[in-house]
Amino acid sequence: MELAYVCDWEKRPKSTHCPSIPLVCSWSCRNLVAFTTDLKNDDDDNKDVSHMIHIIDTDHPWDVYSINSGHAEVISCLEWDQSGSRLLSADGDGQIKCWSMSDHLVNSWESVLSSSLDGDPIVALSWLHNGVKLALHVEMSGSTNFGEKFSRVKFSPSLTLFGGKPMEGWLAVTVSGLVTVSLLKPGGALLTASESLCRLRGRVALADIAFTGGGNIVVAATDGSSSSPVQFYKVVVSVVSEKCRIDTELLPSLFLRCTTDPLRREKYPAVTHLKFLTRENSEQVLLCASNQSGSIVECWSLRKEGLPVNNIFQHRSPVVGEKQPTILKWRILTTTNDLERVSAVALPKLPISISNTDLKVASDTKFCPGLGLALAFHDGSIQILHRLSLHTMGVFYGSSSSSGPGQRPGDESAIKRQRTGGPALHFKALQFSWTSLALAGVDNHGKLHMLRVSPSMGQVLELNTTLRHLLFLLEYCMVTGYDWWDVLLHVQPTMVHNLVEKLHEEYMRQNQALQQVLATRIVAVKASLCKLSTATAARACDFHAKLLLIAISSTLKSLLRPHVLNTPDKSPGDRLTEICAKNTDTDIDKSLQQLIQWVGDFVLYLLANLPNQVRARQDGASLGHAQEMLVMYPDLGSAAAPAACPPSPPPQTPDSMQLLFRLPGTTPPTQEPWNTLIDECCLLPSQLLVPSMDWAAAHDGVIVKLQGKQPTEAAVRKGLSMSAGGGASTPWRSPSSQKMDNLRCVHMGVCPTEESKACTRCGCVTMLRSPNKTNAMKQWEQRWIKNCLCGGLWRRIPQSQT
Repeated sequence: MELAYVCDWEKRPKSTHCPSIPLVCSWSCRNLVAFTTDLKNDDDDNKDVSHMIHIIDTDHPWDVYSINSGHAEVISCLEWDQSGSRLLSADGDGQIKCWSMSDHLVNSWESVLSSSLDGDPIVALSWLHNGVKLALHVEMSGSTNFGEKFSRVKFSPSLTLFGGKPMEGWLAVTVSGLVTVSLLKPGGALLTASESLCRLRGRVALADIAFTGGGNIVVAATDGSSSSPVQFYKVVVSVVSEKCRIDTELLPSLFLRCTTDPLRREKYPAVTHLKFLTRENSEQVLLCASNQSGSIVECWSLRKEGLPVNNIFQHRSPVVGEKQPTILKWRILTTTNDLERVSAVALPKLPISISNTDLKVASDTKFCPGLGLALAFHDGSIQILHRLSLHTMGVFYGSSSSSGPGQRPGDESAIKRQRTGGPALHFKALQFSWTSLALAGVDNHGKLHMLRVSPSMGQVLELNTTLRHLLFLLEYCMVTGYDWWDVLLHVQPTMVHNLVEKLHEEYMRQNQALQQVLATRIVAVKASLCKLSTATAARACDFHAKLLLIAISSTLKSLLRPHVLNTPDKSPGDRLTEICAKNTDTDIDKSLQQLIQWVGDFVLYLLANLPNQVRARQDGASLGHAQEMLVMYPDLGSAAAPAACPPSPPPQTPDSMQLLFRLPGTTPPTQEPWNTLIDECCLLPSQLLVPSMDWAAAHDGVIVKLQGKQPTEAAVRKGLSMSAGGGASTPWRSPSSQKMDNLRCVHMGVCPTEESKACTRCGCVTMLRSPNKTNAMKQWEQRWIKNCLCGGLWRRIPQSQT
């Protein structure tokens, strides 16, 4: 483990700023991190504390969106939904709020729904399960089929609507032993119900929630005393007569092993952490008991065991087919030795299969993601332990530790803090990324630390093995649709070319249907990889242009494709001619003029620069898209009414059309020598005015600044870009240059007056509000209202930066 960067916020007076107690943190599958702090009001007459929620994108940690949550008490829980676009927050007064993006912007949030149990603090919170579960098989990492590497596990949603569609909602556990469920009805209304976990309600200090494959919910709860049992309850949610119904059932409980050990019976009086190892596995639980100076961690498993028969029935002859009765019992898997006091626990989110074969292959290849859980200690260190055996896999020493590689030489502030005996810097909240390759921790000063977690936990591997591990996780992100920023943290510039080539090889081995689904996603992954190396930066521009080319092609085809095909005897060309003859929409040609013009400019630019590049003749699919669209343009023009005055079409001189169709690797095939074609392309700028194109968006994310630079630590301040220690920044375009709307292919001028938004991954810039009135262009813009072309999220650009 090593430090990637630290979010060092603007200095505030100690009297007005204090971290929350308890401090909570949550990491979404879109690599958005949410955490809490408290802010005291500056007004002398008003000493209230504002409970803040901060949301950052990991690639733009300085662009922090802080929400005054409106919670009356300290926020105790934060929970992202499965899509990473909504956030739940709960406090010590029983208030639960659901936050969602405003205008689909990661730095603009609003509270849309809420529920409450007045005066009953929330101790556990979770979204209901949607029934989607994948298993990642390390044993099949060498397979050519994605379906074998990432298999769909049969798993039932917590609650289903008509037709089997999962019903959305959330579930919470309160300190008084109540379980409350809020269901989101299709119309937007909220259906809420509460029920006691058991007949004899008691105090619940800690709780956690897991789900079973049969659609049930399991709640683990404890009163906080290590001498008390840890209780487990089955919760079943249903809707009867438009009302929510909750049924609970008591399951087998357990006592901590440390309380039965005579040497440790009174040593660890309090249970400080209670977690299911994974949210889809209710049969394994992690418990941590602590005192003022130390902790001990135990891992338990629920097993089915045979029930012993009384001696009276031992001699009875068994009935044919009779099975021995069984009972469920909690058995301890393993326990640690005495540890430093644990301050936070992070569990892996990667759904790695833990079968014996998969574990053996993971051990042989040193593939560690998903197998380790992280413990943060009060001395500032972090240990990653194996989730089953609890042996140490990796250690990180914080800046306040007395020794270790994490301490920087000459760190006088840390030395002074130790000498004065002040509070040591330690992590109060810890969260793994969704591929377990990054770890986010919030310390007791409210700063956020981003750590790299090596796929091999620091063990030296061959380059091919390292590439195979990163490739495996990139494929997982492609299949699931999760953001792959945390995987890019481990890609060195020398790995980029090999990763891109191997990723393309694996993609081409998939069946045609899966290739079509992943067609744009793999181009986006390749573009993000190529930006990490100066040697492949030009290829990143090519991939971004290809994304736009594919998108325009699919849009134009959808406009020309008939809704109902009742004439199977006609050829596609005949049907297209018939549609164009009957179409009276005169705005298609006008409204899509920017996109049509971009394709024409792109073709001319490609041909004029063909003598300087070789990759163009290797990508026959992209050239095929350009050929199809150049053939469509005359039909689009003829679709307009004769009285209309269509805009000028893109340059389609016979020279450019013929040159494009004669490129090798496209259809129809050419027999002419390549040298003759190059000579003709060299003469093209003298025959036509070739436009200059700039489709490469300026990328200002932190991922480019962290690649292969030492030291890796970088301080980030709110509202500013990377400061000392981060290395050279990515060059920005000249401030006096024309700003381009990359999505609508229009110029916005040197100083745009319109509000703009940018992609969090590729940096693509577009206007926040649409200036278009036509239906055809609105359809184009609606395709990208939630995501960029590359799949990244949108963030609002401050007016000062535009």
